[in-house]
Amino acid sequence: MTSSERQAHRYSTVDGEHRHELEIKRSRFITVLRRAETEEEARSLVAELRREFHDARHHCSAFVLGPERMAQRSNDDGEPSGTAGVPMLEALLKGSAVDGEADLSDVAAVVVRYFGGILLGAGGLVRAYSESVSRALARAPLVRRERLRLMSVEAPHGSAGRLENDLRSFGVSVLGTDYGPTAATLRLAVEDTERAGADFKERLATLTGGSCAAVELGTSWVDLA
Repeated sequence: MTSSERQAHRYSTVDGEHRHELEIKRSRFITVLRRAETEEEARSLVAELRREFHDARHHCSAFVLGPERMAQRSNDDGEPSGTAGVPMLEALLKGSAVDGEADLSDVAAVVVRYFGGILLGAGGLVRAYSESVSRALARAPLVRRERLRLMSVEAPHGSAGRLENDLRSFGVSVLGTDYGPTAATLRLAVEDTERAGADFKERLATLTGGSCAAVELGTSWVDLA
């Protein structure tokens, strides 16, 4: 799989919300990172922090959304143009890494600034806002997301547990097992590629002697442990 294909199938995001504070020449920079999957969620974070830190002079923001990071926005909120939102966005776009590729998405960042009375200048502001987000990201818990192909397999009660273990050892994600009156239904996920799907079906046929068949249920983005 090429690097572009990997990015289309997986990325990282912030696990919940994370806060970090940095002081530079008496100015306080409070960075809040939060997982956000829509522009509405990202803008909601800005609104919440305007209420929480209502006496702060600036609430600068940036967010990146979507598996392919197609939605990217930033706002300087009164700081000189290009000195806050853009460096924050650039820090987000450099965030995390899969096989050397930056892959952070579905994340909103807001930096709340309390002015300390000392002017930082344009260059100083760029460095301050970039460093604030970068340091927060370095400490934030992240979660990997992957687009997986979902499958279900029916198996007799007596062999479902062994089949589940065998499939796990093969690298298949077992999302759960439902026990019905006559059979157990395994809910499974494999990498969303034709090869992975074919390999899974071949291994399933080998393990069950061809007695069990997989039903494809589409694809879904799944958080990985």
